[in-house]
Amino acid sequence: MHDWPSEVRARLVPLSLKPEREADIVDEIAQHLAERYREATQGGASTEEATRLALAEFRAGNPLAQRIAALKQARVPAPVTVGASMGHLLADVWHDLRYAARALAKHRSFAATAILILALGIGATTAIFSVVYSVLIKPLPYPNAHELVRIRHAAPGIDLADIQASSNMYLTYRQESQTFASVGLWQPLDATLTVAGEPQRVRALFVSDGTLQALGVQPARGRGFTGADHGTAAEGPAPIILSHAFWQRGFGGDEAALGREIQTDAPSGTGTLPWGPSSQVVGIMPSDFRFLDVTPPPDVIIPVRLDPTRQAHSVFRWEMLARLKPGVSLAEARADLDRMRPIHRDAWPPFPGTTMESFDNMRISALARPLQSDLVGGVASLLWVLMGAIGAVLLIACANIANLTLVRADARRQELAVRAALGAVPARIARALLAENFALGAAGSVLGFGLAYAGVQVLVANGPSDLPRLQEISVYPPVLAFTVLVSLASTLLFGSITALKHARHVEMPAIGAARGSSASRERSRARNALVVAQVALAVVLVVSAALMIRTFQALRDVDAGYSDPATIQLARIWIPRAEFQGQFTRLEREIADRIAALPGVRAVGFTDDVPIVWGGMGTRIAVEGETAPGSGPLPRIKYVSPDYFATMGTRLIAGREVTWGDIEAGGRVVVVSEPFARELAAEPAGALGRRVRLRNEDAWREVVGVVQGIHESGIYEAPSSAVYWPVRAEGLFGSPVIEASSVTFAIRSERAGTASLAEEVRRAVQSVSASIPVGQVRTMQDLHAGSLARTSFTLVLLAIAGAMALLLGIVGIYGVVAYVVAQRTREIGIRSTLGAEPTQLTRMFVSQGLALSTVGAVLGLVAAGMLGRWMSSLLFGVSALDPLAYGAALVATIAAAALASYLPARLAAKIDPTNALRAE
Repeated sequence: MHDWPSEVRARLVPLSLKPEREADIVDEIAQHLAERYREATQGGASTEEATRLALAEFRAGNPLAQRIAALKQARVPAPVTVGASMGHLLADVWHDLRYAARALAKHRSFAATAILILALGIGATTAIFSVVYSVLIKPLPYPNAHELVRIRHAAPGIDLADIQASSNMYLTYRQESQTFASVGLWQPLDATLTVAGEPQRVRALFVSDGTLQALGVQPARGRGFTGADHGTAAEGPAPIILSHAFWQRGFGGDEAALGREIQTDAPSGTGTLPWGPSSQVVGIMPSDFRFLDVTPPPDVIIPVRLDPTRQAHSVFRWEMLARLKPGVSLAEARADLDRMRPIHRDAWPPFPGTTMESFDNMRISALARPLQSDLVGGVASLLWVLMGAIGAVLLIACANIANLTLVRADARRQELAVRAALGAVPARIARALLAENFALGAAGSVLGFGLAYAGVQVLVANGPSDLPRLQEISVYPPVLAFTVLVSLASTLLFGSITALKHARHVEMPAIGAARGSSASRERSRARNALVVAQVALAVVLVVSAALMIRTFQALRDVDAGYSDPATIQLARIWIPRAEFQGQFTRLEREIADRIAALPGVRAVGFTDDVPIVWGGMGTRIAVEGETAPGSGPLPRIKYVSPDYFATMGTRLIAGREVTWGDIEAGGRVVVVSEPFARELAAEPAGALGRRVRLRNEDAWREVVGVVQGIHESGIYEAPSSAVYWPVRAEGLFGSPVIEASSVTFAIRSERAGTASLAEEVRRAVQSVSASIPVGQVRTMQDLHAGSLARTSFTLVLLAIAGAMALLLGIVGIYGVVAYVVAQRTREIGIRSTLGAEPTQLTRMFVSQGLALSTVGAVLGLVAAGMLGRWMSSLLFGVSALDPLAYGAALVATIAAAALASYLPARLAAKIDPTNALRAE
């Protein structure tokens, strides 16, 4: 075959091209001539004739019109078929891609920069979409998951928008429903199992008949629960089902675990019948089974036995789910729940000590929501905000690459002009440019997917534990499809801008003159518009990150009701009820004394649970002389030991704490929080001496102390209105004595969080009784940080997005100013020759960069203000229009823009005018 490169090189000698430019043009024209040769031979021409026709490209004197005419005359007519035209198109595309690959290989710095920018944008977008898909879009891992609903209840009469369910509600719905195929109750609690002679605390899931049936899951080994397992007549050991993880961990995956009896100490609740002290393993769940959003995952599943004769309109302590009958809509299910409301009301008596009037005053209504959306809850807005933020980063990346390719295309105007002179129509040139961009997009998407996969692993490892379906997050096939679509869309977005602009406006000036010409106003406007868009999007993300920083600061400044949480060691114990009934408080006090004697321990107290873990149960309180049970305030109820508040660092506002003397005298005193005290009196101290009780048959309790409000339910919630009962109290709930068998010890020590202190606490407990397990060993700081985990997670991701956006914006501004400097070298030389000072030249180019960034920043601030409502649900103590956040974002953007403009401007000021003019 003819040596086309040598032929072309010889013809280009008079043009005096730069070597690298000549190599590009030689390569392109040689390909063009080879294609002409191939077309001619395919049309029936001999090899000599085909060579003559191809070389006819160069036999015209006019560089443009005559060459095109020669091309038209040289075309050989050939029969065209659909198959042939498609083959030619594919061959052309293949040649374009090969040329694009060679061209990018010759400009490695440009290619590497573009690929890296695109990979960061695609990788971040794909990683966040993996979370969005796994949490919000992917169906729950149960058969026909769209039929699953969660049932909750609203009680506007007591200002509770969302409460759980009572066991008698379940019995009513199960018996009377016309729309549910199955209904189930469930509740996660702790239980003690003694395996191989050693007690260990496990997470137990208590379920009613219908719960596992509603989910449509059964054990992988053994059997599931039957109706008889939930019946009141059931006898013998309680049947339990092990999770696959606990079967592996506790029994070594031994098949002989099925049928094995183990000692169990599990609580029973209102309206339920207790099981005996032993259980029998009847089943093992599949390895991939997860029960909704229960965290940590349950180790064992235990059936609940409900006794209808012991039911009353009692506390709402159960979660409820149901499966709709096939073809039933959610609206029909809600109407069915409304129909059953009066049936439920009339079927059961009031709880002892209350009246039907008090129950009616609650105005309870049922709520049915799709299970998947209920599990997601408020995290949906968070994830869509993050998705939008990362999508904005991808747009900025595309704008950046579009600017890079525009600059590069300007520098290639000679090459494009030669292509046009050789007969390439605009569509052909556009296709070649798109092929180059497609190569960039393909390389960026491959690298981006690798970054996305690594990013997903990091997100799962560091995501907040309360993020729904966290362990289900992965890169699923739809995510791969999303990556491909994003890559194609990105390629078209940044590639079409270059292809359309340069394919339609190919000029053929004298080649030597083309090198020194400056960019046209139209091309400058396109580059400037892209920079303005980048800066605007960057400002939106920086404002979002600043708002989250302000939110995090506001949360950290909250006085949570405890001090120095890093020095508070927590440890929970569970006293076997059958073995130590009536001795719980005595054992707990003895354990507290032994822990207090440990080195470095300054104070010890205990409670039924510490803040954040459990906020306490809201219960009606009667105030002597003012309100009766059922119509009084609704504070949270918790149980505390002497010295508990001192240990936690909770400020005592008035009065005193509970003492052991109070407990020995029957525990007829209480401590209240400041918010509740203000319900009793104008000033907190005025609550001292007031008396309260729960029900008519309960004894009156005197308020002996007022403590600051504690954020019992988490930092996001307001300080709780609370009443703190002694850990042992007589005449409470109509019982002779109430005391907690399970408590959490709070231990104030500089050694908190160390393995040595945890082990010493464990030994102190075991020295009192070897049958008392110890668990949930952590610090208060762990809980405090956990309550902020979702905010810190959002903060980190938005901060990364904002930093990436700002960095890409800087790159965009730097690129534009640097290109303008390069295009205006001759002008700089003339200005310098005429006496322009370097500072004047620097100021000229910096002002151009600042002008672009200022326009973008203003547009970004306006957009951030308009989008602020989307951020509102994520903020705490900060307005969505916080001036400090907006001001900080504006200052950061302008400062970054000034730096990005200054660097190339400073180089411009150092240009030697003599050399600049000589080069021209």
